[in-house]
Amino acid sequence: MHIEGGHLIDPANGIDAVQNLYIAEGRVLAIGEAPAGFTADTTIDASGLTVIPGLVDLQARLREPGQEHKATIASECAAAAASGVTTLCVPPDTEPVIDTPAVVELIHQRTEAAGHARIVPLGALTHGLDGQQLSEMAELKRVGCVGVSNARRPVSNTLVLRRALEYAASHDITVFIQPRDPHLSSEGCVHEGGVSTRLGLPGIPASAETVAVAQILMLIEQTGTRVHFGQISTARAAKMIARAQHDGLPITADVACHHLHLTEMDIGYFNSNCHVQPPLRSERDRDGLRAALARGTLGAICSDHQPHDADAKLAPFCDTEPGISALETFLPLALRLADDGILPLPDLVARLTCQPADILGIDAGRLGVGDRADVCIFDA
Repeated sequence: MHIEGGHLIDPANGIDAVQNLYIAEGRVLAIGEAPAGFTADTTIDASGLTVIPGLVDLQARLREPGQEHKATIASECAAAAASGVTTLCVPPDTEPVIDTPAVVELIHQRTEAAGHARIVPLGALTHGLDGQQLSEMAELKRVGCVGVSNARRPVSNTLVLRRALEYAASHDITVFIQPRDPHLSSEGCVHEGGVSTRLGLPGIPASAETVAVAQILMLIEQTGTRVHFGQISTARAAKMIARAQHDGLPITADVACHHLHLTEMDIGYFNSNCHVQPPLRSERDRDGLRAALARGTLGAICSDHQPHDADAKLAPFCDTEPGISALETFLPLALRLADDGILPLPDLVARLTCQPADILGIDAGRLGVGDRADVCIFDA
């Protein structure tokens, strides 16, 4: 394949120029000049278009296995590919939970049958995500899990959490944490503030996130575990993470795309499409997250894709299911950040490609010679 005349942006390899891209057998064969004897089966005229590595999404729920009435691996892989996303990291809260090699192998088989995109699963941190018994993390890593997580289920027992971090560290496994104190968040469904008071909805304070982040940071200091914080929603938590990174702790963090654009004010009068977890926060939080993204504290943007059937949002606000379908809007909303001057386009592309790939420790997000030819082309 020959992709001709596109503006190639590949931050990992320092490329930001109009270049030709030559692909053979699923790998980048050459950039710029065609190799001797190369003949393209397909030529794509990318003149006036932008060519970047395929997006790497750190958080996407595909609903399979267990909730195929909402979506399937096949449907969401097709949607991802159409949206420029070529690698999807899926959390372990499927049905059954990703806590055995058999479930991992099932996901791999269905991904291969579906085609379109690559799926990398996270294994369960605890058996059944129950927060009590450690999973067989080493075995999950052996069969292809790129890390472990308890998804949005709490590990309330701090000793269990410490042991889990120690076990993960001993096998060089990254632990993915979605920080939330279960007692402070309780039955809340929106950010605790003026909007929750006006609407009479139970709120989730910012401290539900910051307390959880502080706890994990203290345990990381003791265990040395490599930890990734997912879907950070508060400016205060981002500052805490920045300080810990400055102190040398082995941590990374991401933010969901909707938290960079929407705030609690977008809930309006009970707009259930804005029911997400963690909740949409204040304008100050949104601006703080944008600043943290620009600084590099938040090294990646994820879609936090959660497809639902129509009935899931047809109930009183707090009774609706949280989450939004976000793959189709992922790249356009991310590009708005560059348009709005939040960060330069090459830096934005890095947050969507090579940096999330590095967090996962996978071969993706790059278009250097010999790299996987996962490509996204769009009209900027």
